[in-house]
Amino acid sequence: MSGPENPLTEVVEPTASAKRHPWLVLLYLSLAGLSFAVLQSLVAPALPAIAKDVHASSASITWVITAYLLSASVLTPILGRLGDMIGKRRVLLVTLVILGVGTVLAGLSTSLPLLIVARAIQGAAGAILPLSIGIVRDELPEEKVGVSVGMLSAIFGIGAGLGIVLAGPIVESLSWEWLFWFPLVLIVVALIGIAFGVPESPIRDNAGSLDLKGTSILTVSLVSILLAISKGASWGWTSFATVGLGVLGLVALVVFARVELGVKAPLIDMHLLAIRGVWTTNVVGLTFGFVMFGMFVLIPTLLEMPAETGYGFGKSVSTAGLYLLPATFGMLVFGPISGVLTRRLGARPPMVVGTLFAVVAFAIPAFSHRTLTEIVLCGVFMGAGLGLAFAAMSNAIIAAVPATHTSEAMGVNAIVRTVGGSIGSAVIAAALMANITDLGIPADKAFTVGFWLAAGIGVIAVMAAFLVPDARTEAEELERELERERALAGA
Repeated sequence: MSGPENPLTEVVEPTASAKRHPWLVLLYLSLAGLSFAVLQSLVAPALPAIAKDVHASSASITWVITAYLLSASVLTPILGRLGDMIGKRRVLLVTLVILGVGTVLAGLSTSLPLLIVARAIQGAAGAILPLSIGIVRDELPEEKVGVSVGMLSAIFGIGAGLGIVLAGPIVESLSWEWLFWFPLVLIVVALIGIAFGVPESPIRDNAGSLDLKGTSILTVSLVSILLAISKGASWGWTSFATVGLGVLGLVALVVFARVELGVKAPLIDMHLLAIRGVWTTNVVGLTFGFVMFGMFVLIPTLLEMPAETGYGFGKSVSTAGLYLLPATFGMLVFGPISGVLTRRLGARPPMVVGTLFAVVAFAIPAFSHRTLTEIVLCGVFMGAGLGLAFAAMSNAIIAAVPATHTSEAMGVNAIVRTVGGSIGSAVIAAALMANITDLGIPADKAFTVGFWLAAGIGVIAVMAAFLVPDARTEAEELERELERERALAGA
């Protein structure tokens, strides 16, 4: 889909290199995505070691993750929009340079404030996925788009899982600084590959300048909401700071929506979000962000509980991370499969199956988590579900929006996944701490509640997936959106 032919859209003649070497283009984009995804989760298991080294408290060290999430949420829609306007490859290269600078700074950090600044700089890389998927849509042959998008989407889940798995061995064998030096190699290789092996996207939206007013309001909204979620446990969920920030964030979000409806060239086109294929997919993205990060909290914590409790397994941090490998492998296998299914059947079938797998994944340990087999089965079903659903989500958005708005729409989906992940981490952690033993550790009941909670959120994802339009309806809605753009161009 090349997008509507109107004065707001510039179509630059594409080179033939992407068509000759589509898998090489996919490789470079995958390395970029992998570097961001690994950095997103790699530091979480290492927070105690980092806190000890930089002399930070348990409460303050969490800013290492919070700063990353805040930056990613704010900069993803901005960079995604710029990619649609001035060229996705160009913005992607700048994003990778920023990520590299932040990673070097993090590896050299000797104090908490400097590390927090470095992580905030790294957060700019949240735009890598929407920009990469936009490039794939614009550059690769149509028959390869579905599978390629499936692979890119799966890479982000795989990278997050690998980050949890690799953190323990890296810190134990080397030091926490190496959590940044290893991903830096991926960043450099991806940067060189994209610079010399990926052509500029041929489709651009020249609708106007960046919406600075909308950008400012959205920044206030996202920062407020994510701060309330991330720091609610330490500040108190009913504290003035938590409630006040939550309310401010929601009010700012409503104001942002109203402002964007009156802007000729909005940061985020509200009409796109109203498309059935987009809003249903975003609901799935929000809930799947919750369950994925819920798994990252529940599984390692349960495995690391002392065996003397009768329900824990007494595993080390490194060993516990290895039990997430089945989930990582499942994402690697089922992401491309989802792309193939989407091309033949539309995005809804793989998304429905993927969300159902997620419910099964958590229902198994919710009924019983006494054996390692049940933990492994949870990972297997969750990995398959994430692979199917993540890829289907990206392909559903591609099918629902004009090519000139791919990065913009994918950026919104990336934001809701990030917010969902933040909510999932906070809520599951709160559920675990709500039921503790005399030793101050989560009780067996806490894990049961956590697994059932994740399964329940998964049910919401299933219902939203069933509402995703079929392939025929997607085409009709896309045509209506193109007609709207043509009308706006002629106004």
